[in-house]
Amino acid sequence: MRLRALLETDALGLRLLGGEDELDRTVRGVMTTDLRDPSRYLSGGELVLTGLAWRREPDDSERFVRILVAAGVAGLAAGEAELGSVPEDLVRACARHRLPLFSVVEDVAFASVTEHVVRQVSGERAGDLAAVVDRHRRLMAPGATGGGPEVVLDLLGSDLDLAAWVLSPTGRLIAGPTGPEAAELPRPVRAQLAGEHLAARRAGRHGPHRLTAANGVAYSLFPIRGGTSGGDTPPPLATPLADWLLAVAADAGEWPDERLDLLHGVTQLIAVERDRRDAAGAVRRQLAQEVLELLQTGAPTSEVTARLRVAAPVLLPGLDSGAVPHWQVVVARLEGELDGGPVAQALLEEILVDPRSAGAGPSDRIAVAHTGDEAVALLPLPVPADVVSAEDTEDDGAGLHADALLAAVGEPLARGLGDDARLTLGVSALVHSAEALRGALEEARHARRVAAARPGRVSAAGHQELASHVLLLPFVPDDVRRAFTARLLDPLRAYDRRHRAELIPTLEAFLECDGSWTRCAARLHLHVNTLRYRVGRIEQLTGRDLARLEDKLDFFLALRMS
Repeated sequence: MRLRALLETDALGLRLLGGEDELDRTVRGVMTTDLRDPSRYLSGGELVLTGLAWRREPDDSERFVRILVAAGVAGLAAGEAELGSVPEDLVRACARHRLPLFSVVEDVAFASVTEHVVRQVSGERAGDLAAVVDRHRRLMAPGATGGGPEVVLDLLGSDLDLAAWVLSPTGRLIAGPTGPEAAELPRPVRAQLAGEHLAARRAGRHGPHRLTAANGVAYSLFPIRGGTSGGDTPPPLATPLADWLLAVAADAGEWPDERLDLLHGVTQLIAVERDRRDAAGAVRRQLAQEVLELLQTGAPTSEVTARLRVAAPVLLPGLDSGAVPHWQVVVARLEGELDGGPVAQALLEEILVDPRSAGAGPSDRIAVAHTGDEAVALLPLPVPADVVSAEDTEDDGAGLHADALLAAVGEPLARGLGDDARLTLGVSALVHSAEALRGALEEARHARRVAAARPGRVSAAGHQELASHVLLLPFVPDDVRRAFTARLLDPLRAYDRRHRAELIPTLEAFLECDGSWTRCAARLHLHVNTLRYRVGRIEQLTGRDLARLEDKLDFFLALRMS
């Protein structure tokens, strides 16, 4: 019930003393107290009734109100029997903290107010439970009459005053409330909630998982498990790491069983929708599997080309007849997990969806196959109208980039992986023909090996790194790295510690300026003579000559490996 409803019940004899703008708050319970600090007994949403016995001096009002606000109560009702009227210091404290304040006349018993609130709240919960579940079932039904997850979330908001969102395991928004006043869930908060969800699943904790996010709001997370549609077999991609979650802006710790059952029922209904969409991707997965097998068995280019012609209109609906898209390959491997290939396949389908997009529709352009412990994605990209030839797209700005991929999904997924588990990704360049697709697959696999040589539970590398010294550095044994960098850089570090000479920063700047004295001096805000002195000291300490290309390259590599 809403606070406003209390004023509409004449028998309660309540008078509003402040907080008129906050009367749409929801009352979820009632508590009577005269304790100076009742916080341990409050869970949020209560109407607090007090006889003011805790007040001994005016300053007590500020302290008491702060405790109530911190606990998240809906409002305060103060009896007039103890002091004859509600003190002004309490009125002012409630106004400062925007806490609605009512006075309870002397001839109205607190028990009457309590009974009325409990009766209203319990009745509303029972009515909500029956009505909402029935409407959920109708709205989630297949066909034109179904409404999908968005309508379910709107009903949670309108009927139960709960703001809720459906999120992917990477924190991408699948569905959210759609009303004009619907609250938004910022991307960093979504990533944090997804990470907590995966970490809780990894630890075997049962939902709902509760936390206070970085925005200061308490959330309860309900897993939406795949494979709950009631069929004979679960969907091919059923895995906890790929589960969606329902994030509710409320602390479910003190919820009654009826409300918890309702939310679990909602997750089951949304899981049916998830299973339906997963099943719709079977054709895309089969196409990717066929192309992958053709590439790996060395099939003639004509066969690969014919299969791509079939795949293109499925993955890019509306593609002009005869048009040939460009293709990009992404390879993923999940180590330390059972059934690594299928699980990597499920994760890759989600990872490759643009994190800025909402809903499940964007995955319709992604085809992912798996072989052994490896997943392989085939991504079509439409050729822009102003592209004259395939070479026009062969630049670093086209297609998917490994660093952007990692930035979008790395944090949540890392929390869901076990201590011995790793997810590594490799991204190929864009190619424009079936003949080049086989090379793109090998390129993506090589890039994934580069990513695997790096630290971190989730890592990615792109095709750009295969034509750079960066490719070689991860494969240098650790003991060789340490010996090489120590020989060149330890004398400089020791000198810097003793004299605060900044030889290492000077060396870095000198190399970045390609050995230009004037540009390096300007960057470091030094006189050229001072720079020459420092470079001379570097050469003296290391026995190297920074005028020689070989010595410059050794210093450069030592700095990169250190």
